[in-house]
Amino acid sequence: SIMYRGEDLLKKTEKEMQEIRGKDIAMIFQDPMTSLDPTMKIGRQIAEPLMIHKNVDKKKAWAQALEILKLVGIADAEERINDYPHQFSGGQRQRIVIAIALVCYPEILIADEPTTALDVTIQAQILNLMKELQQKIETSIIFITHDLGVVAGMADRVAVMYAGQIIEYGTVDEIFYNPKH
Repeated sequence: SIMYRGEDLLKKTEKEMQEIRGKDIAMIFQDPMTSLDPTMKIGRQIAEPLMIHKNVDKKKAWAQALEILKLVGIADAEERINDYPHQFSGGQRQRIVIAIALVCYPEILIADEPTTALDVTIQAQILNLMKELQQKIETSIIFITHDLGVVAGMADRVAVMYAGQIIEYGTVDEIFYNPKH
């Protein structure tokens, strides 16, 4: 089961899940190029969740898309909002994916290895950005990673998994300084 607000998400219909996805629970995937539509300008990709989930009109959605682009650190956002994904670097594309995930201010953000494909400097920038935005929009982040350095820097609580099972759960200090497994 996957419990959210007292309900099992696995028992929801596709239509019910569409109401939750992007609005209440959002996801950042490992590879931003597979998350972005190469045929659609990034402004539209950011604005779309607002129009769908928040019933925001197109003009206001584009204005909010521009604001979040600035918030995630895209330089010259006014000009870049009309660019396609291939016109951005890997780090910029990951920032755009973060913007899309956060534009509706979800309660939960699931980040699946969001910095794996990035070089160390850009990885640090993205992690700092995520921590900053987490505080600003008051969201919880479920960070999925194999990188224990990232865990130490990002997490409050840690679940260690082995073969698909949680084998240990605790605070960062408990897991790193007094591991049970």
